[in-house]
Amino acid sequence: MTDRPLRMLVVDDDRVLRERLARAFRDRGFDVSSAGDAEEALASVAKVEPDRAVVDLRMPGRSGLELVRDLRESLPDAKIVVLTGYGSIAGAVEAMKLGATNYLSKPADADDVLAAFEGGLDESDDRSGESVEAPSLARAEWEHINRVLADSDGNISEAARRLGLHRRSLQRKLAKMPPKS
Repeated sequence: MTDRPLRMLVVDDDRVLRERLARAFRDRGFDVSSAGDAEEALASVAKVEPDRAVVDLRMPGRSGLELVRDLRESLPDAKIVVLTGYGSIAGAVEAMKLGATNYLSKPADADDVLAAFEGGLDESDDRSGESVEAPSLARAEWEHINRVLADSDGNISEAARRLGLHRRSLQRKLAKMPPKS
């Protein structure tokens, strides 16, 4: 066993979140590198070979899912946690299939991420018999609306048009708190 600190890679296009997480991990004794997109992350991996990676799902250019696949190929023993502001069961399943250790919805802090690294599926665990609780229809609708709104750059009128809703109806739906899963 080596005495070197664990190496952590933080990949997120949100500079503020990326720097906040990197600083929090450094404060906890990790050797941290960060990247704003998949290309920058892969260049960093070649130099640093991290033990852990935190990857944002949606970034400009290549997606976080593509990055997870590439990281898994180049770092088979690394643990990877995927972060997203648009959490869904389908996204979580896809991330896990591609090799992510765990999946978290934003906002998440360093403690949440560290807990996700520890609580991920271990290859020695047999969890194939466990059932995954599906989100409620209201939760799935909420997630879809927020994805469409994000894809419309926050433009309510454009999102309403894409969803086939009246603008005021969409505003009423958005004013409600997100339903529990």
